[in-house]
Amino acid sequence: MNFSRSRANSTRRSAALKLINLRKQFGEVVAIDDVSLDVAAGEFVTLLGASGSGKSTTLMAIAGFVEATSGEVLINGDDQSRQPPYKRDTGLVFQHYALFPHLSVEKNVAFPLEMRGVGKSQISERVKRALDLVKLGSFGARKPSELSGGQQQRVALARALVYEPSILLLDEPLGALDKSLREEMQWEIRRIQQELAITTVAVTHDQHEAITMSDRIAIMRSGRIEQVGTPSEIYERPRSRYIAEFMGSSNFLRGKVEAGGDGGRLRVSSDVTVPLAPRTGSTFEGRMDLVIRPERMRCVPGDQISGGLVGAVSGVTYVGEAWQIAVKLDSGESLTASRANDGERIFSPGDRVAIDLGSQPWWAVPLEN
Repeated sequence: MNFSRSRANSTRRSAALKLINLRKQFGEVVAIDDVSLDVAAGEFVTLLGASGSGKSTTLMAIAGFVEATSGEVLINGDDQSRQPPYKRDTGLVFQHYALFPHLSVEKNVAFPLEMRGVGKSQISERVKRALDLVKLGSFGARKPSELSGGQQQRVALARALVYEPSILLLDEPLGALDKSLREEMQWEIRRIQQELAITTVAVTHDQHEAITMSDRIAIMRSGRIEQVGTPSEIYERPRSRYIAEFMGSSNFLRGKVEAGGDGGRLRVSSDVTVPLAPRTGSTFEGRMDLVIRPERMRCVPGDQISGGLVGAVSGVTYVGEAWQIAVKLDSGESLTASRANDGERIFSPGDRVAIDLGSQPWWAVPLEN
């Protein structure tokens, strides 16, 4: 999915967000460790990581529900680190919606405005506008229990946006939805974010969700940001083996770097070397792991290539849109290829195959300690 960033129709103000050396310690446990991040006005950035990586604590520190041990949270250049949540001009959507079950949809959305002392006529107008934005204009009289999970999430989003914050914060916003609803809401949240041009920081552990919705992704691990980049940069140019594995399925072939060309070459077997894509600011030396995404790995019948990376098919799995082909190389490594499902099954367990890596440069990552 690709979204263009169209913000011409938005009148809502957005704010730049800057985190400087943010740290949060709970007793002996360091939840956030020296986190720095710049988010441009109108940008959608996702904090992506496994459970315990520090992403939710970082989001709550931005919102003001967690007070950082040290560091700064700047919104449009103003330090908000010691400000309470209601003074930070941020809207927060929780994973489990946190709607008031006894109030109507309209009243739920109106609640933040009532707490801010907004006049009744203005509340009515802004609530209507917010519900229209999330396509629930005719649902105002219903109670949350009368709505689907996706509709409840839309109400929570409308409530977060109704007082027109300059930054929207999303804490695992789609975690409680089933797969089809999650995909639908990914499109809806991104549509609304772009229509309003609102600066957005989201938290998720779902790689597909992050890739689909974000302008940039910040990968978190053990309280630190390991890499920040566009979805394509993170997927195609992971900085480490950990990130390559976290951002989808990967195969790895270990090899030794040899000189030659801009990025050098990696010898992955006695008679196979591949060119390496240059790494900005990094040098190639010693041993590295070649990163091969399953969809980029081409299996050909073994009799078409002599020598090289050859082996036997150990399993074939039908996954609907593709076939997953597991290969055990004669050298001992196990690899998995993904082949688009065109209605034919061309390999069976036991078939001899070769891995054709072609002549294009490949990405390699340093060995992990």
